[in-house]
Amino acid sequence: MKQIEKLSENTHYSAINLGDFNDLMDYSLVHPVNKKLIEGKVFLKDVTKSTGTEISFNSLPPRSEQPYFHVHRKNEETYIILKGVGFFQVDKDCFSIKEGSVIRVAPQGKRGICNSSDGSMIYMVVQSKENSLEEHTTADGERLPIEPKWR
Repeated sequence: MKQIEKLSENTHYSAINLGDFNDLMDYSLVHPVNKKLIEGKVFLKDVTKSTGTEISFNSLPPRSEQPYFHVHRKNEETYIILKGVGFFQVDKDCFSIKEGSVIRVAPQGKRGICNSSDGSMIYMVVQSKENSLEEHTTADGERLPIEPKWR
């Protein structure tokens, strides 16, 4: 099982490196509910000490599917397809997805994903509490006069 590399950490941040996305299948975890081994999935909440989101990177082997449909009680999920082609289903709606597809699913949406290609599908999932984002983008930011150290 591959280990996440910690790059740097301080009071205001945590930085990690997952490595090459083509090697995501080297990560594995035991599912906290059904206790089955899941390969090609890595959660980031704990390792980054996140308090507002859970992010995962996932890999589906060629011609495979997530082995279950699921819902959430409070959290919506946003799926971002980084590589591959396939299908996504929410409730009774099934549609094609490919690199660049982004799908937001409300907690109650019954969701599942399928890789229909001959190569691995790689996707990211961002999970956060539905309706919790009060301010975003420029409304929540402030520019600072700091000179970058990389120059």
